Amino acid sequence: MMEKDFVYMQRALELAELGRASVSPNPMVGCVIVHEDQVIGEGFHEYYGGPHAEPNAVLQVSNAALLKESTVYVTLEPCAHWGKTPPCANLLIQHQVKKVVIGAVDSNPLVGGKGIQLLREAGIEVITGVLESKVREQNRRFFTYMEKKRPYILLKWAETADGFIARTNYDSKWISNPYSRQLVHQWRSEEDAILVGKNTVIFDNPSLNVRDWVGKNPTRIILASSLDWNHPYHVLDGSIPTIIFNQEKNGEEANTTFIKVKDCKDISDILRRLQEKKIGSILIEGGSQLLHSFIALDLWDEARIFQSTQTFGDGIHAPKLSGTIAQKIDVMGDKLSIYYNH
Repeated sequence: MMEKDFVYMQRALELAELGRASVSPNPMVGCVIVHEDQVIGEGFHEYYGGPHAEPNAVLQVSNAALLKESTVYVTLEPCAHWGKTPPCANLLIQHQVKKVVIGAVDSNPLVGGKGIQLLREAGIEVITGVLESKVREQNRRFFTYMEKKRPYILLKWAETADGFIARTNYDSKWISNPYSRQLVHQWRSEEDAILVGKNTVIFDNPSLNVRDWVGKNPTRIILASSLDWNHPYHVLDGSIPTIIFNQEKNGEEANTTFIKVKDCKDISDILRRLQEKKIGSILIEGGSQLLHSFIALDLWDEARIFQSTQTFGDGIHAPKLSGTIAQKIDVMGDKLSIYYNH
């Protein structure tokens, strides 16, 4: 591999990032086409169901004849199957590109090396593993979904300086500052779903939507063993697709799906069902008991924890995580700690 391979792959990664929050459950993918050290085409996967990065980049090439002497840099292995779009490997073969440099092999069993095989069988030089760790980090949700057969799980909570997640009456508004809360709305727009337990609905009556940020609303997921609602809670307003796991009924009502399960505490079963529904990532926002459940089962991939400057003196204790803090950020006085569960 040459130094320029890393430079162009880094550019492909930057392009791929532009698809965040709009391509799930597909991966973010970027593509750069280079002819004689000049970039002649760039593209990325813009939205789920739309053209992939490779055809978008090819479309930018004004003189298609140059493709025969060009190198294609793509962050993820070109697909080899018909899905919502034609196989990208076939497109590159059709244009007889000279060389393809790939960041990471696709974990999707429908691809998984088949794209590389097709390219090599067509006589195209293929190099793999360029900035692979960065590609896998960028697409950690996709790789978790494919390799662990479950959604990527992101825990989030805010706690006081003395370690409480809520007051003794379960009230948790507002521990973090307005800037931290805006950041949470950005995070919501980037994940497929947001999950809370029934107690959070009862005590906080959250909307679980995106308000202080421009972006899509996540699917709302509620764990509620019983459905003895006695209040018109926001999560029941039908404004956003909502899934309620419960132990009483199946059905569809006003943009809300009720899924009957044997036990709402069987987290593994819940995650399996969500993976079947192509939910690639979940932001767990509480409450305390639900967060403890995921931590106890070691079913989490990332945790983002705000610590504010205020104190309660008494209340519901915040969960405890074991592990190394990957990053610390000051959010206008709130301390944000980010953990990864490796």
